[in-house]
Amino acid sequence: MRAYLISDNHDTLVGMRLAGIEGVVVHGFDETSRAMKEVLLQKDVAIIAITEKAASHVPEMMQSLREHGELPIVVEIPDRHGTKRGSDFLTRYVRDAIGVKME
Repeated sequence: MRAYLISDNHDTLVGMRLAGIEGVVVHGFDETSRAMKEVLLQKDVAIIAITEKAASHVPEMMQSLREHGELPIVVEIPDRHGTKRGSDFLTRYVRDAIGVKME
């Protein structure tokens, strides 16, 4: 099993390639959607890492993959500019996902 990156910028792709992770650079809805569909057909991909900006182009697809709960696992990662999520992202995610308030 392997990981694959879908990135909105070349710098993130270069960094991940140094770690042995292949990927592609996309811009806009059409390229992002096409890249996601192509990687989902590859049965040896267990993890799809996608930058937050690229993921924002296909929110319905991202939601569907999260709800499906099967391989590949899709992980949104920050790019070289950092995360756009708030500092309480993980706490809110747990609360929304399982209904438990963590303090």
